[in-house]
Amino acid sequence: MTGCTPGWGCEAVINHQNQAFGLADTVTANMGNYSAMVADTLARFKQGKPILYYTWTPYWLSDVLKPGKDVVWLQVPFSSLPGEQSKVDTKLPNGKNYGFPVNTMHIVANKAWAEKNPAAAKLFAEMKLPIGDINSENAAMHAGQASEADINRHVDGWIKGHQAEFDKWISDAQAAAK
Repeated sequence: MTGCTPGWGCEAVINHQNQAFGLADTVTANMGNYSAMVADTLARFKQGKPILYYTWTPYWLSDVLKPGKDVVWLQVPFSSLPGEQSKVDTKLPNGKNYGFPVNTMHIVANKAWAEKNPAAAKLFAEMKLPIGDINSENAAMHAGQASEADINRHVDGWIKGHQAEFDKWISDAQAAAK
């Protein structure tokens, strides 16, 4: 199994779960340079060989190996995390359990700043980017399209492809400023 870089939090979880789920006799979790291990995992996939790997989203890898199309997210039979997280329930409201707590990203701002900048606060409150779009952007950057000009081009393309939604965000933000 492609694990993660030693010292990352996922290392302890993977090793713990390998024991907790009785997998240690059949699954060897390889820990090392994650980028190098992912390159090997992708090469194996392209050769039609079986792969088992740890990843997260958003991340470019999920744009290359698309969950539901190329790979499947595996679930665990029960929550089991090491140490201080041992009581954390990783089961989602829909009943699925991927073994890790859900990580969400939010824009946060100082309350006083948000009150002085209502347009920005409204924009940040409404903006929602699909995870697949973030994965795609990460993949483009990973493939070398990471200059400021590249990223500006990607942003412009995303806006053009989502123009009505973007225009609503801007309109709502402008209304909040009045």
